[in-house]
Amino acid sequence: MNDAVVISRLQFAFTVTYHYLFPQFTMGMALLILIFKSLGLRSGHEAYNQAARFWTKIFAITFVMGVVTGIPMEFQFGTNWALFSSYAGNVIAQMLAMEGAFAFFLESAFLGLLLFGEKRLGRRGHWAASLLVFIGTWASGFFIVAANAWLQHPVGYTLQQGVMRLSDFWAILFNSWIGPAYLHVMTGAVITATFATAGLGAFYLLRNQHVSYARMFLTVGVTVGLIASVVQLFPTGDWEGRQVASSQPVKLAAMEGQFTTEQGAGITLIGQPDVQNQRLDNAIKIPRVLSFLTYRRWTAQVLGLNAFPQANWPSSIELLYYVYHIMVGLGTIFIPVMAAAAILLWRKTLWAARPMLWILLLAVPFPFIANTAGWFTSEIGRQPWLIYNLLRIPDGASTVVSSGNILFTLIGFAGMYLIMGLLYIVLIVREVGAGPEASESRPRTTAAVVG
Repeated sequence: MNDAVVISRLQFAFTVTYHYLFPQFTMGMALLILIFKSLGLRSGHEAYNQAARFWTKIFAITFVMGVVTGIPMEFQFGTNWALFSSYAGNVIAQMLAMEGAFAFFLESAFLGLLLFGEKRLGRRGHWAASLLVFIGTWASGFFIVAANAWLQHPVGYTLQQGVMRLSDFWAILFNSWIGPAYLHVMTGAVITATFATAGLGAFYLLRNQHVSYARMFLTVGVTVGLIASVVQLFPTGDWEGRQVASSQPVKLAAMEGQFTTEQGAGITLIGQPDVQNQRLDNAIKIPRVLSFLTYRRWTAQVLGLNAFPQANWPSSIELLYYVYHIMVGLGTIFIPVMAAAAILLWRKTLWAARPMLWILLLAVPFPFIANTAGWFTSEIGRQPWLIYNLLRIPDGASTVVSSGNILFTLIGFAGMYLIMGLLYIVLIVREVGAGPEASESRPRTTAAVVG
């Protein structure tokens, strides 16, 4: 693999990792804004609507960052991955076009109404705008996951003169890979938003600021966060794992550090993969659990990496192994954290439980890490393929772009994203500092919501 391909991979990894910090928050926050608006419409308490206004402003800032950071990824298909685009563009472009035409415009148009149209729309119309923002945001996520699902499990195409042609659009839209992947991605996004909401509520309570709203944020964040954390592990995580086991067993073997085929394979909690010697050092395993989780039989055979040609092994087994275990480890930890907070909430002691409030505040970055690790797991595990079992990574790269050109743009992106990131932090800190009461129209109704 030449230097230009390596740097192209680094550039795409950097831009997509940075970009996804923002959509994972907005996709989850779209649901919470709808929940706040629904509570306000049902109860009549203006405080819920004010909470929705506050989070909508943060949503809008984050949405703009997501749009701007997503644009360079589209250009890279033509500059760095021209052979991939010419080979498969007729197929995958359908999902990307639908994401733009149906989801992005719906999302952005009704976000404008959500921000500026409340007086004209009225209570029910404004609630409908929040619903359409939610639908647009989650539709956008669907089409992006559908595009990635096609790379993982290509269907609905024919090969004509060495170029892919779309033969069955509905097969692509209902690709069996989409369901588990989409549900897993979206619950991960909800976890990110709920931890951010609960964490900000904890921050306000620890500073004794905006107390009524802080309690509201904690109530909604912890309640929805506990549900999402459980669903993320089961059933969505289970479905995704079983799908990988059936369709990409070599990825499963690398994720688990499974070098040899076993009957009744155990699941690894801790260990360090030694690829050169094809073993897992210092492994702590629970016997037979991996076989049961993947095939529902304690004695089922789980293929190891040695059952596949080394040319088809993921490019970086060590990295894949570690990011997968980071994802699973953090995802598992989220459940007891939210469960403990929910118990204190039920007992009405969460507001004064400063250790728990500190835990919720400090936990805010970890869903971002877990979601990023999850996408790393998915994409590193697909390697060495760009399109699984059809097109390898070097065969999809551009041949006329030099490594120096790509490195120059990578450095440029890094500098640009640094400036944008600092600006984003300044804007978010300003909104958080002003608090949800900054533009409240009827403050007397706030206390009645949470007491």
